Amino acid sequence: MNQEHDPVESTEAAAGGAPLGEQRPETALEAENAELRMQLASLREESLRERAELENQRRRMAREIEMARRFANERLLGELLPVFDSLHAGLKAAGEEPHPLKEGLELTLRQLLKAASDNGLSELHPKGEAFNPEWHQAVTQVPGTGAAPGTVVDVLQRGYVLNERLLRPALVVVAAESEGAN
Repeated sequence: MNQEHDPVESTEAAAGGAPLGEQRPETALEAENAELRMQLASLREESLRERAELENQRRRMAREIEMARRFANERLLGELLPVFDSLHAGLKAAGEEPHPLKEGLELTLRQLLKAASDNGLSELHPKGEAFNPEWHQAVTQVPGTGAAPGTVVDVLQRGYVLNERLLRPALVVVAAESEGAN
């Protein structure tokens, strides 16, 4: 009884009884299970990324809508600034004495400013404040005013801010350093 070893049988025995090129059923299921787990993890990651992207887009749209709402009337309010200027000039020209026309102008200006204020517009009143190039436009400097250098001493044209954004800078006169300070 001479037994010769068949190379196919010995390979099958080494592979757990399965013929060469085939895997045991448990091994095939484990490999398929591992691959499916990897696909599931990949899909979960992709889903989270897409969800985060949608949330970012929703926030961005909400910000854009808020900005559009806050500044939707910017053009209209900008076109009203010359009207405010004319009313201020008319009141200044009317003098200090009470007069029904002057009182009517004051009432009209107050109503317009109230409506503009309700829509986010506010006036800049920089007289006596330090010059701020972000909010003021210096027209000239005057020495010897008694005010500290760099202080606004007169306002030639009022400035306006719409919801914390500059609509028009105030045109101002600024105190200069006195001649003897050099």
